[in-house]
Amino acid sequence: MAVTLSMPPSFAAKWFTRRMARLLTQHPEIELHLNATTALVDFERESVDLSIRYFNGQAPNLDASLLFKDEARVYCSPEYAKALNLDVPEDLGHATLLLTTIHPLWPQWLSQFSLLDERTIAAIPRIHFDQSMMAIEAAKLGQGVVMASPLLAAGELADGTLIEPFGHYLPLSNAYYVVHHSKLPLRPAAMLVKQWLIDEARQ
Repeated sequence: MAVTLSMPPSFAAKWFTRRMARLLTQHPEIELHLNATTALVDFERESVDLSIRYFNGQAPNLDASLLFKDEARVYCSPEYAKALNLDVPEDLGHATLLLTTIHPLWPQWLSQFSLLDERTIAAIPRIHFDQSMMAIEAAKLGQGVVMASPLLAAGELADGTLIEPFGHYLPLSNAYYVVHHSKLPLRPAAMLVKQWLIDEARQ
């Protein structure tokens, strides 16, 4: 039973691929087709059963089940934090900020949690990434401080290649949902994958 599942590349690399063997162990009858893309699926025109989408959960004709709420947190390598003496948020004034497309929130974070003025914040060097996994990798290599989802940085936090130098974070309205067309029937095999995703997220 073939099931086509679409998801953002960073979610695929950082969360799903670490767990997909469990899915196939539990459901060996399923032939999984994984499509890693940032493009939004058109369920009426594409042969895709399910999609993981990062958004606010509101879309016409979509059934959206929450997988993970999101936060914008700050991470860097232990070596980078030590080299720049990152003790308080103001110390980011002499860091390099790594920005991602889904978390372009450094001005808000710095305005809320540091004493830096707008001019100083605007002058901090920045590198922009369209994929969170690239920004996280750059942070691991000591290229700067990344703002990312804790979901995507969990592996690096666990193995110690990234740390969270400050405890401050921004709660976000967007989250990760598993979605499908609300008015098109979901095949039994796709329903199994959807339920597995929900159960795995709860764990």
